[in-house]
Amino acid sequence: MEENLRSANRRLIELRMEHADLDDTIDRLAHHAPEQELLLRRLKKKRLQLRDHIALLESASQPDEPA
Repeated sequence: MEENLRSANRRLIELRMEHADLDDTIDRLAHHAPEQELLLRRLKKKRLQLRDHIALLESASQPDEPA
């Protein structure tokens, strides 16, 4: 059980790092190459997918609140 929590926490950290990297890439690309609209849209879509995955893992790792 504890091993699963560690691997889930590790996965969350990896996803957050990937999300931050995408944020940085999108910002730089938007500033330096705004004509790359298609690439920007694809990167933004990937960033949203990562955010959704992170939110899903976070909600799964939090214990249910008592009623």
